[in-house]
Amino acid sequence: MADATRRGFLGTMTAMGGAAVATAVVEGADARADTLSRACPPTPGMVSVGPDDPRYQDLILRGYNARFLGNPETVHVVHSAGQVVRAVDQAVRAGKRIVARGGGHCFENFVDDPSAQVVIDLSQMNGVSYDPRHHAFAVEAGATLGQVYRSLYLGWGVTLPAGTCPSVGVGGHVAGGGYGLLSRRHGLVVDHLHGVEVVVVDRSGRARVVVATRERDDPHHDLWWAHTGGGGGNFGIVTRYLMRSPHATRRTGPAGLLPAPPAGILACQMSWDWARLTPSAFAGLLDNYGRWQRGPMAEPVYAGMDTTLAMPHRTGGRIGLTALLDASGPAAEEAMGRFVEAMGQGVGEPLIEVFGTAPYLRLVTSSTDAAGSFYLRSKSKCGYLRAPWTARQVETVYRHLTEGEEDPGGAVYLNSFGGAVNKVAADATAFPHRSSSMIAFYDVGWYDPAQDDDRLAWVRRLYREVYEETGGVPVPDERNDGAYINYPDLDLADPAHNTSGTAWHALYYKDNYARLQRVKARFDPLDLFHHGLSVRPPGADAPVRKAAVPAGGGRLPRPEPESYARPAAPAHGVAHRILDARR
Repeated sequence: MADATRRGFLGTMTAMGGAAVATAVVEGADARADTLSRACPPTPGMVSVGPDDPRYQDLILRGYNARFLGNPETVHVVHSAGQVVRAVDQAVRAGKRIVARGGGHCFENFVDDPSAQVVIDLSQMNGVSYDPRHHAFAVEAGATLGQVYRSLYLGWGVTLPAGTCPSVGVGGHVAGGGYGLLSRRHGLVVDHLHGVEVVVVDRSGRARVVVATRERDDPHHDLWWAHTGGGGGNFGIVTRYLMRSPHATRRTGPAGLLPAPPAGILACQMSWDWARLTPSAFAGLLDNYGRWQRGPMAEPVYAGMDTTLAMPHRTGGRIGLTALLDASGPAAEEAMGRFVEAMGQGVGEPLIEVFGTAPYLRLVTSSTDAAGSFYLRSKSKCGYLRAPWTARQVETVYRHLTEGEEDPGGAVYLNSFGGAVNKVAADATAFPHRSSSMIAFYDVGWYDPAQDDDRLAWVRRLYREVYEETGGVPVPDERNDGAYINYPDLDLADPAHNTSGTAWHALYYKDNYARLQRVKARFDPLDLFHHGLSVRPPGADAPVRKAAVPAGGGRLPRPEPESYARPAAPAHGVAHRILDARR
C-alpha cells in the first residue's frame, strides 16, 4: 500500500505448523507460595504529573489519533480504586473537567480534547486475577487485551471473546460491547460480564466506589446493564470488570467460568490483484462474501469462523480476505477449502498467501503496528449490515476505491458478525445490534496535517453516498442496523453530515437509550462524565460539544516531509482485525 491505511498485521506466521506449548496449572497455591504473595510490596501511591514534568508528553501522547491532542493541567497515574476516588474528589472540588484513559484507542477526541483539565490514567491498573468473593475473574480497567489473554489462558486455560488487537485497553472496549475472533461462537465480551466496579459521583459531588452485578436482586443492577454496551466515559470511571459466563455457577471451578479457546486456529489469507478486478468481478466478490455470511456461516462447522474482507484503494495493489477457523475439527481444512472455492466463483482464483495453523495465544497477541512509532491521523466510520449491500452501494464503494491516481490512505472492511451474538435479546444488554450478519468499517489514515481536509472529505463522501437513501447514515431498517459506539463518529451527531432526521443515539443505542438515560440520571446526576457522544440525562438535548480549538489546532508540530512518509508495511501475514476500538 502506498499510503497510510494504518492497519497492522498479526505477526508473520513462519512457524504456523509449530505445536502449542503444553501448560500445567495448579489451581491451589501451597502455604509457602501464599506467604510469598502476602509479602508483595504495597500499592504505589498516586502519581500526579503536570506540564513541567518530563513524563507529561508520554502521557498525553498515548492517544490513538494525532488529529486530537489535549493539554490537561494534570495527569493522575493511579493504581487503585481508592486513588481514583481521591483524584475525582479533588477535581470535582476544584471544578475541573475529568476524563479517564485506559488503553488510549479512542478514535475521537473523548479524552484528547482541550476542554479536559484532569486526565485519570488507569494504565497501571492492569491486574488479572481470580476473585473468590465474586467467583469471577477480576480484570482491572487499565489492562490491555493482550495482557488479559495471556493471564487468563496461561493461568486457567480460558479466554474472552473480545478483540484481537492486543494493545486495546479493556476499559472502553468492554463497556461498548466488545467483539472479535471468538464472538460468533461465544457472543460479545459483555455477554460474559458478571459485574463492574465503578467510581461514581453523587449529587453532592462526593465520589464513591460501586460494585454492580448481573444478579437481579442487586440494587445496582442497572449500572451493570449500562456497561454491557452503553459505552465508556458515560456513568463514572470503571476500575474493575468481573468476568463470568452466564452458565457458570458457584459450583463451577475457575477453569469453567469462561470459554476455553481452540488450541489452534486455521488461518487462510488470500488476495486478488486490483488490476484484474473489473466492476463485475468486484461485485461478484462482494456477492460471494455476503451470501456466505447469511448462508454457510450458519452451519456448525463454521460456527467458529471469523472473516475480514479488506478493500484498500486500488493503488494499494490487492484486496485481501482473511478467514480464521477453529482447527480442532477433523474437517477444518476441508471446510476452509470450501470457503476459498466459494469466494473465487466468478471472480478468479485468489492468491493464497497464508494457509496453516497457529496456536490461539500466538494469534491474538502477536500483531504489530504497521505505523510503528509514527503518530497517525485518522477518521473512521461504520455501519451494521442486516443484509448485504445493494448493487448501487457496491458500485459506490467500487468507484471510491478506484478513482484517482493517488492513494487516499483509505480502505473499506467487511467483517463477519452474528452467530452467538444474535442469540441474545436486543434489550438483555445495552448493546442493541443483535440481528446483523456483518459490520462495515470505512477508514482513512494519513500523516501530513496539510492533508486533513482532503482525507476527511474522501471518507465522508464515501460514507454519505453509501447511505444516500437513508440520509447519509445507516438508519436501522431491513438492511442496516445502526453503528457501533466503540467506533465513535462525531459526524453522526452533526446535521451537516446526518441528514436522516434520526438522532445519533438511535444509531448507536436504538430503543435502549431511554434506559441508559435513567441510569445516567441516577449515577451521574451532575453529568460530570461526558463527551461528544455521551448519554445525556433524561430531557436534556444531546448536542455535539465542540470545544474551541487552541492555537496550533491542538495538533503535534507538523513533521518534516520524510517523517510522515508511510513506513514500509511488514511482510504479508495474517491481517489482524483492527476494528477493536477503545477499545
